Amino acid sequence: MADKRIKMDKRKKIALIAHDNRKVDLLHWVKENKEMLSKHILYGTGTTGSMVEKETGLSVITFNSGPLGGDQQIGARIVEGEIDFMIFYWDPLSAQPHDPDVKALLRIAVLYDIPVANNRATADFLLTSSLMNKEYERLIIDYKQRLEL
Repeated sequence: MADKRIKMDKRKKIALIAHDNRKVDLLHWVKENKEMLSKHILYGTGTTGSMVEKETGLSVITFNSGPLGGDQQIGARIVEGEIDFMIFYWDPLSAQPHDPDVKALLRIAVLYDIPVANNRATADFLLTSSLMNKEYERLIIDYKQRLEL
């Protein structure tokens, strides 16, 4: 198997995730960018997705909360090509009970070459990118083939 390309549509499938101490920060960012985000398909871990939906009126497809497997559900959707963009406001100062899940999610995001923002500045840059409303082809590296060389 060789490296392959996966097309992202103009309408991105965006996961919204935030640790407890960052949920309000993410909510403020979503409210400020509601018009742009409304043009895309939104997903979220349980508490975050429900909060965004309730506070903004945006439709959010929700999974379990992060500690109850939501991070792994998002990761699985990335692997399956159902999510192609992630805004994840994680808390750099607090240990999380599901830190291994968070690390696995971030690893999957890199492995499947999806844009990831872990803070407001990066989220702003990604959302205002000229690529945001265009089709884009991600390059999925065939690591198995590279390991066999």
